Amino acid sequence: MFRKNSDIALAAGVLLILILMVIPLPAPILDVLLALNISAALILLLVSLYLVNPLEISVFPSLLLILTLFRLSLNIASTRLILGEAYAGEIIRSFGSFVVKGNYVVGFIIFLILVIIQFVVIVKGAGRIAEVAARFTLDAMPGKQMSIDADLNAGLITEDEARERRLQIAREADFYGAMDGASKFVKGDAIAGLIITTINIIAGLIIGILQKGMSITEALQTYSLLTIGDGLVSQIPALLVSTSSGIVVTRAASDENLGSDLHQQLLGNPKALYIAAATLIV
Repeated sequence: MFRKNSDIALAAGVLLILILMVIPLPAPILDVLLALNISAALILLLVSLYLVNPLEISVFPSLLLILTLFRLSLNIASTRLILGEAYAGEIIRSFGSFVVKGNYVVGFIIFLILVIIQFVVIVKGAGRIAEVAARFTLDAMPGKQMSIDADLNAGLITEDEARERRLQIAREADFYGAMDGASKFVKGDAIAGLIITTINIIAGLIIGILQKGMSITEALQTYSLLTIGDGLVSQIPALLVSTSSGIVVTRAASDENLGSDLHQQLLGNPKALYIAAATLIV
């Protein structure tokens, strides 16, 4: 039933994401959506680990855009609750309390480290790999097409096989080109996360002191805790999705998934393990 109406479900989901940017959400519903966001990012990471060919998840660029839009809509909803009610649900409060543990400077530094890891290391590297892969795939297309034509003329493959190979080449070029563009979404999401965090702290202090009658210390503690929790709840799924993107674009041609390849290629030569073990003992 769901498979037959998957297009309707997708359209409804995208419209719901856009609506979330406008309507205010109660804190319990925001908790459910934040948990859904984390779950979706984790599922995407696990799926990418079991890929044999990147084209097995050719919808990844579009999915990356939808997840980024969903995450930003949750940022808007949580910001509305943080600034309006000084409370944004149990998930954000729990994340903030767990990381801060009485030291707000440490919590903010951890948040910045996560953003730097995502923005500077993973997103930039994955985007560069996708850009190079798209360029080399396009450059190699004429040679691959000629090779297919030569095999077809020699009778080594049938017309249907030649058509399938040409379609595969076109899919590869489209996929890596789309991944190159999709990496810009993740990059912009990381920048937006920093801007939203800054807005939450500054605006929270102003609202808490001038409108809610809080002291400077109370306002700083309240809004710093919520802002750090909101930033972590947003950046952890973003980091998982960015890692998934990096895994997908770095997958080389193989007949096995990543775990099997790592086992065969790293643990397949026991001499290297013996030398490493002896070095550690010494």
